[in-house]
Amino acid sequence: MTAAADRSQRWNRLLELLADTGRLSVEEAAAVLGVSPATIRRDFTALADQQLATRTHGGIVATSVAYELPARYRSADAAKQRVAEYAAGLVDPTEVVGLNGGTTTTAVARALAGRPDLPTSADNQMTIVTNALNIASEMVLRPQLRTICLGGMARRESYELHGPLAERALAELHLDTVILGVNAISATGGAQCRHLDEAGVNAEMAHRATRVIAVATAEKLEQTALARICPIEEIDILVLDNAAEPAAVAAIREAGVRVDLV
Repeated sequence: MTAAADRSQRWNRLLELLADTGRLSVEEAAAVLGVSPATIRRDFTALADQQLATRTHGGIVATSVAYELPARYRSADAAKQRVAEYAAGLVDPTEVVGLNGGTTTTAVARALAGRPDLPTSADNQMTIVTNALNIASEMVLRPQLRTICLGGMARRESYELHGPLAERALAELHLDTVILGVNAISATGGAQCRHLDEAGVNAEMAHRATRVIAVATAEKLEQTALARICPIEEIDILVLDNAAEPAAVAAIREAGVRVDLV
């Protein structure tokens, strides 16, 4: 495992602990994670720099964003984190990047925000365009990013904004890359999600993008969901974890999609 992956896993675990307790000391975190206090101090400083936590003497306290999100949004499991880190690495640091809602795209957004090569000049910042309230509320705190949140009606279950306002706003934008989270994906069914209104916004995101990168973990492969976002041929790259079923991966590759297993 790379040092970056080790660091991402520590940060995810620290955010989990912070969400449960509201505050952490260096000594408590070092004992739970089994690393040195010096490592924890560096991690605390990095989380504070990204405004995921507030640094205090000898520890950190939770920001409202980290504290209030449900557990599934606070951190990603190992497979999802690998997918997120890899997908974030495919994006040029000056691109306009679209992100729909979901736990995988939330992990991608955090990985993008944590990249050390993001420009600091306002003239060539990475721009995040999203219909996910939770992603927007985190990304707007990052001074190295420009964040655009689409309007619309909010779904409580996914924090996603949908409806004609969101689709109308997208019609005025161009996205270099869209990172597309899905509930199901297959060669025959394409990219799918569970809700019709979200499918419309997600499809418009894909339509407005030069490149579509779908992100999913293996259990989404060969599943079905209510609404199709786009046919498989409209996806340029699919990033999956390496537990994916080989035959299903082969079928998607045969359709002309690049599939990267991580």
